[in-house]
Amino acid sequence: MADLQQRGYLPRYRDATRLNHWLIALTFFAAALSGLALFHPSMFFFTNFFGGGVWSRILHPFIGVVMFASFLVIFFKLARDNLFTSDDRRWLASSGAMLSGKKELMPPADKYNAAQKIVFWAMTVSLLVLLVTGLMFWRPYFDGVFSIPVMRIAVLLHSIAAVVLILTVITHIYAAIWVQGTLRAMTRGNVSAGWAKANHTLWYRRLIGQRPPAERR
Repeated sequence: MADLQQRGYLPRYRDATRLNHWLIALTFFAAALSGLALFHPSMFFFTNFFGGGVWSRILHPFIGVVMFASFLVIFFKLARDNLFTSDDRRWLASSGAMLSGKKELMPPADKYNAAQKIVFWAMTVSLLVLLVTGLMFWRPYFDGVFSIPVMRIAVLLHSIAAVVLILTVITHIYAAIWVQGTLRAMTRGNVSAGWAKANHTLWYRRLIGQRPPAERR
């Protein structure tokens, strides 16, 4: 960490966390495309990425399970940092300043701001709903376990959760591109000290405060 700080950077994510993040991203796109192909005939052409309609139907639930399992790992690593605090309420109350380009008026944020926490929990809930409902109509493994009306409700909830997850991921990607310097956190594992100070002031102060006295200059 000392070497990074001398070069003006701070550690943000470990290698294992970043690899896990990209595995989630990869399985998300695979699950989304195969799921959309099965959702409506107009998007059936997505099955070409998976070897046709039959293979899309076979692979989709397995991909979904891998995505959920991967997210579960990162959930336990990051859940504590994504709990809401009074600072988040103040941040949300001032979010209009952010949208109008007056970021300097925003209250200081910790490792994750309130918007990032909302994205995190929206992903968590939607993935949980997708897993539970997907298992309910996953044939042949759970064939006959649930009645037809129950499975129809499960399909509806599965579709709603999928839409929520897709919109949430789009928001996540847009925000990562919009805030310059953010992508570096998941590509190199570190961020510039200036980025940290400007966007996550409380986290920056806490991280700097942990330096040995000899480095506090």
